[in-house]
Amino acid sequence: MASLVGCEHYVRGCLLKAPCCGKLYVCRLCHDAQENHQMDRFKVREVQCSKCNTLQQAQQTCQQCQFQFGEYYCDICHLFDKDKKQYHCQPCGICRIGPSEKYFHCDKCNLCLAQDLRGNHRCVENVSRQNCPVCMEDMHTSRIGAHVLPCGHLLHKTCFDDMVKTGVHRCPLCMQSAWNLEYHWKLLDKEIAQTPMPSEYQDATVQVICHDCQTHCTVPFHVLGLKCSGCGSYNTAQDGGLIWQQEGQNLQNEGEAQQQDESE
Repeated sequence: MASLVGCEHYVRGCLLKAPCCGKLYVCRLCHDAQENHQMDRFKVREVQCSKCNTLQQAQQTCQQCQFQFGEYYCDICHLFDKDKKQYHCQPCGICRIGPSEKYFHCDKCNLCLAQDLRGNHRCVENVSRQNCPVCMEDMHTSRIGAHVLPCGHLLHKTCFDDMVKTGVHRCPLCMQSAWNLEYHWKLLDKEIAQTPMPSEYQDATVQVICHDCQTHCTVPFHVLGLKCSGCGSYNTAQDGGLIWQQEGQNLQNEGEAQQQDESE
């Protein structure tokens, strides 16, 4: 065990020789953090054994002392690691933590997803080829698991958990609800029913845009929430000022008068 070398990312039995600068690092992530350029993992050709210090061709076991560099080794990604049931996904181009039978590769999303999402998620083309909208770190090659929102967008699982803790319930990209909030909407229905607006506002309405179903509608005004008449969501945005009943009637009368003038 004393011959293993480790960092905050990996514990393995060798150091990688960076093909770009020739320096030895435990992993590419440590290299990228220290240097002003990035290591191409696919171009790694040599490693140094941490037990006998022999520099050799990248392989799973030291050619000199037979020390194993990692329980798992990928000769494409040059990944040495503990056995976590990893597998190399050819379409993704990198290794994923498995086991492989629990995941499938979605060609449109261009990402490996859990089997329970097969035919049960909204595809977004090349969704993983972007940064997490919360921390702005890379999604596709991240060692942190991805969380798929109902809208199809991705963010790191840890970022999603932090978002929930802070009370944010919408996708940072498209503003759709980040999970099924039907129960929360029912509670809000009851709260609004028990909290009538002052008499001067009871007939007021307002135009809203629903982030969940994209419906544009006119709904009763209430300070606790504006409920979409299309899907029942309160995940809406007000579009314009209050519309009073009298004002709305006047506008309707003006519209009817104009149509009558045009017909004459």
